[in-house]
Amino acid sequence: MKPARTKTPRKPPVKKGSQTSLKDPVGVYCRVRPLSLPEQECCIEVISNTTVQLHPPEGYRLNRNGDYKETQYSFKQVFGTHTTQKELFDVVANPLVDDLIHGKNGLLFTYGVTGSGKTHTMTGSPGEGGLLPRCLDMLFNSIGSFQAKRYVFKSNDRNSMDIQCEVDALLERQKREATPNPKTPSGKRQVDPEFADMINVQEFCKAEEVDEDSVYGVFVSYIEIYNNYIYDLLEEVPFDPIKPKPPQSKLLREDKNHNMYVAGCTEVEVKSTEEAFEVFWRGQKKRRIANTHLNRESSRSHSVFNIKLVQAPLDADGDNVLQEKEQITISQLSLVDLAGSERTNRTKAEGNRLREAGNINQSLMTLRTCMEVLRENQTYGTNKMVPYRDSKLTHLFKNYFDGEGKVRLIVCVNPKAEDYEESLQVMRFAEVTQEVEVARPTDKAICGLTPGRRYRNQARGGPVGDELLVSEVVLQSFPPLPSCEILDISDEQTLPRLVEALEKRHHLRQMMIDEFHKQSITFKALLQEFDNAVLSKENYIQGKLSEKQKVISGQKSEIERLEKKNKTLEYKVEILEKTTTIYEEDKRNLQQELETQNQKLQQQFSDKRRLEARLQGMERRVAAKQLEMQNKLWVKDEKLKQLKAIVTEPKTERPERPSRERDREKATQRSVSPSPVPNVPPVRLRHRRSRSAGDRWVAHKPASNLQTETVMQPQVPHAITVSVANEKALAKCEKYMLTHQELASDGEIETKLIKGDVYKTRGGGQSVQFTEIETLKQESPTGRKRRSSTIAPAQPDGTESEWTDVETRCSVAVEMRAGSQLGPGYQHHAQPKRKKP
Repeated sequence: MKPARTKTPRKPPVKKGSQTSLKDPVGVYCRVRPLSLPEQECCIEVISNTTVQLHPPEGYRLNRNGDYKETQYSFKQVFGTHTTQKELFDVVANPLVDDLIHGKNGLLFTYGVTGSGKTHTMTGSPGEGGLLPRCLDMLFNSIGSFQAKRYVFKSNDRNSMDIQCEVDALLERQKREATPNPKTPSGKRQVDPEFADMINVQEFCKAEEVDEDSVYGVFVSYIEIYNNYIYDLLEEVPFDPIKPKPPQSKLLREDKNHNMYVAGCTEVEVKSTEEAFEVFWRGQKKRRIANTHLNRESSRSHSVFNIKLVQAPLDADGDNVLQEKEQITISQLSLVDLAGSERTNRTKAEGNRLREAGNINQSLMTLRTCMEVLRENQTYGTNKMVPYRDSKLTHLFKNYFDGEGKVRLIVCVNPKAEDYEESLQVMRFAEVTQEVEVARPTDKAICGLTPGRRYRNQARGGPVGDELLVSEVVLQSFPPLPSCEILDISDEQTLPRLVEALEKRHHLRQMMIDEFHKQSITFKALLQEFDNAVLSKENYIQGKLSEKQKVISGQKSEIERLEKKNKTLEYKVEILEKTTTIYEEDKRNLQQELETQNQKLQQQFSDKRRLEARLQGMERRVAAKQLEMQNKLWVKDEKLKQLKAIVTEPKTERPERPSRERDREKATQRSVSPSPVPNVPPVRLRHRRSRSAGDRWVAHKPASNLQTETVMQPQVPHAITVSVANEKALAKCEKYMLTHQELASDGEIETKLIKGDVYKTRGGGQSVQFTEIETLKQESPTGRKRRSSTIAPAQPDGTESEWTDVETRCSVAVEMRAGSQLGPGYQHHAQPKRKKP
């Protein structure tokens, strides 16, 4: 149809030792119906007997650039507008009927848009029968004289057939004739005169090589698939004028051979084309059709007419049917008239018609999807699931595509321009379908009886009859006798003539006897030679058979040994599979338990870390709170001590203050010429005693520190003073103090005393944890006076009062800071190993 695809097909893998069955592609044919009006625009052109060409109608632009795009599609055969029903039947349906008679299944369905001629192709019209009546006519022409008596074959509900003897069949016929059943057609009934001409097929058609040693039975059924429900068109529903019962839908089931069938479907046994077509027409009247915008009698459902042929061999005498159910062969031909695909915007469908159109299009879309998936699986070796169950139509014919048989598709197209888009979709579906392959049907096994049983029994006669026949032949070969009537006594001619005739007859008889003896002797010699040749052949064959039997016996013993070994290995494999299953189950359980334990451990670990973090936070907050309270308490103690020292300090007599004029003079003198520095007695340095004087301290004073020589000098008794911290000094002490100096913002030197506790580590070393910082800062008295609003009185000798020293001492800011200012866990280690306590 279209150019080959660029994707390289990949063949499915073939297992070693397995022979793949031969497959044939689905036969796709195209039939073009003539236009209704000669002046209509045509969009389909038949190029050859295998190719058609579609071209867009006038005003239709397919490509974006506005150019026309013509497409060609190839089929197995294309039937033009002048094709007759006989020509179509001979090419498409005749091989399917021939396969049906030889025990093979077949499927034929018509596909196309609404109004493309599908029903006409399948059913036909008066005076020109379609494929269905022609198939029935060919079938009954072929097996007409070999049909079994009615009710010898009986259908059951398991998609198979039962067989009974002719006596039981006769009793059942008598019983059925006494109570006539409308389901069972009779030969006396007349077919509907409206379509009587459909079954009057003028062309005689008959299958070749029909098995004459079998008897046949034909059963037909007729169903429709409407709104994805299956209905039996031959089912007789009791008429109730008050409350009519709607038809009940049927279910699909699978038989023991994995073939799909309609459970409870009515199967009628027919004996002629007239009876079969009568059954068909009775169901056709129940089929759902409706008047649409495109077709006056549009099919609203898919119809399936099944022709089931049952054949069973005659017994060894050729008189009766062999009463063995295993020897029954059932073949089926399904003739499917699909409903037409349509667009609702063209058919103007509403209500029920709209719902019917939706279900029809959905089932046809499912059919197309199944064909695409089958084509992909067969071409590229994939194993995708074919969605047969999405629609009753595809589910019913699942065994045709997955099993064996012949599948034929007739694509009906209407060449008018209005159907261009729908015809394009139909062509694409046909393109996909003809790439699907179906397994070729195989010949059925022969029953093993001697052929020619039917006619040998008919031609058989008794011995008396044989002798009479031979005598008549012999008498006809003798010369006729003369007249033996003697009217006169003196007649002497009649008797001599009679004697002469009798002597000639005797002589002729004697010659015939001699010839017979000669021929019998020759025949005996030939029989003897033939017997000798047969004996020699038999001896040769016996020898060969004995050799073959020995080989076969050896092969059988080898097969038995291999079968035993295979059973042993299968038993071992089964045990190993069970053990593996147990181990895998234990492994899964252990893995689940391990995962559960890991989750529990991770949960416990996360809870522990969360608890530790909370505890550390609480410890830091508690320590900070304790340190803050200690610092506040220490500040209060220091202030109390300073106040106590100030209060308890002895008071000196204050000199009389000079007059203001004297002070002004002295100030003027000092401003004019600096007075010499008075001899002020040295101030006694006061050392501040640490509140931890009872402990052993390490006083770490770096060499870079400067001596401030201020009053407030920290001094710790019994302290080990070092310039570089070492392990020996730390091992002897419990406390550690680091003196750090830095330049303040006002230019004065600020001293910080960083204190901490010494702890022993687990490795045998020492570690220091800082706990507080003490800041000492000095201020110039002159600067203090300049910043102060009150000036302390000067001494007569030019020195300042002792209040200055007290004021200076009181202005020393003692700042206690928590260890958190150094950062949590800040430690000073005296050894290379640094480890938290």
